[in-house]
Amino acid sequence: MTDPVARSPRKFLVIADDSPEFQAALRYACRRARSTGGHVALLRVIEPAVFEHWSGVREEIERQERAEAETVLQMLAQQVVDETGAPPEFLIKHAENTRAAVRAAVAADPGIKILILASAVGGRGPGPLVSAVAKEGVGWSGRKLPVTVVPGDLTDEEIADLA
Repeated sequence: MTDPVARSPRKFLVIADDSPEFQAALRYACRRARSTGGHVALLRVIEPAVFEHWSGVREEIERQERAEAETVLQMLAQQVVDETGAPPEFLIKHAENTRAAVRAAVAADPGIKILILASAVGGRGPGPLVSAVAKEGVGWSGRKLPVTVVPGDLTDEEIADLA
């Protein structure tokens, strides 16, 4: 058995958003990371503040959003440690949208080997990021990146069977 603290260069990137399907993507990524000796990278996206009248106010809003993003990622870290035995890597990106943030993260880190997404639950279609990947392909920042799309409504048992 591999040492859970020793990390392989294989990173499973998961977008840590507030969608109902996020937990399915995270659980699947954790299971895959554990079974392959890889690790999980969590990406939290901060979109630009709309309030632009005073730069001091905008900077304070961005500072608060970053602090909130760090808090969310810290709360998720224990779940990742429990499932994989290793802490996740945190990525916080300021970007116009999630696709731009994923592109930036992938361009900055060749260790990111797989993007894990979950499809939307409740008949809402596949979800905006899954739709964008299907439409635009998986060429992120000049390199091809495999994408795993997990049904967002999988149970823990179903995820365990797949991963």
